[in-house]
Amino acid sequence: MGLGSKLYYGIYQRFMLSHFYEKMVDRTYLKWKGRKIDWDNPRDINEKIYWLISRTDTSMWSLCADKVRVREYVSSKGLGDLLVPLLGVWDRFEDIDFDLLPDKFVLKCNHDSGSFRIIDKKKGFDPVALREHFTRRTSRKIGYLNGEIYYNEIKPKIMAETFLGEGDSGVTDYKIRCFGGKPYSIVTCSGRTYDTVRLDLYDLDWKSHPESLVFSDTCLDGGGRIPRPDCLDRMLEVASILSDGFPQVRVDLYVVGEKIYFGELTFSSGGRMPYFTDDYLVELGNQCVLPVENRKR
Repeated sequence: MGLGSKLYYGIYQRFMLSHFYEKMVDRTYLKWKGRKIDWDNPRDINEKIYWLISRTDTSMWSLCADKVRVREYVSSKGLGDLLVPLLGVWDRFEDIDFDLLPDKFVLKCNHDSGSFRIIDKKKGFDPVALREHFTRRTSRKIGYLNGEIYYNEIKPKIMAETFLGEGDSGVTDYKIRCFGGKPYSIVTCSGRTYDTVRLDLYDLDWKSHPESLVFSDTCLDGGGRIPRPDCLDRMLEVASILSDGFPQVRVDLYVVGEKIYFGELTFSSGGRMPYFTDDYLVELGNQCVLPVENRKR
């Protein structure tokens, strides 16, 4: 990134998103989709998410998008037994004592996506590269990148959790899209690496819908081969409990053996969700009922 780009992201974009949010989002959306958002009548799910960020109180989004603080929310819903065991939380990488951590675990930031690293002490790891990675990640205000400004209210931390999977790819991630406490569809992420993931889309009857997905070099076709979880009904119940009261949210869960684990709550996905077709983005938008009360003054 050149000096001009750094100045743009560091000064201009931050100022515009802080003071002229909808105008700035319109500029970005025009580049992405070739049109501006109809703020009076948003249609697809991305447009409605931006509308919610701009015109409603998103303080609960900030709390629940924080991978540390959301644990309090999950416990308050009577689902604390679903939490992945937490091994530690630190403000700085230098505060981590790796001697006190198990041979294999997951290290990630609480405020972003994609920062995770699977640490296997038996195989060894580069502490210098790891420190550079997490120092860079914790110094970023990611809410300015795609207009997801509620992320800026999260204090960056580094956290360690128990590794749930086998090998180096972890377990299948079940991402349940919910609207007002009602699950609608499920995206599965399997065979994950740091650069790629295999995607499948299922309805609540576990019928595969590849026609609604857009595959790429990073989002690969999973082929509809993920079996229906035996605990699917309970997963949908959990998603309903955690999403109640939110116009839209994605509830991420894992299954290990017969046990369900909570992953995270995601309220926006970089503002685009390029892995969905335009028609499916509109379909999702149709499920999202925008509130008429509690709007920002």
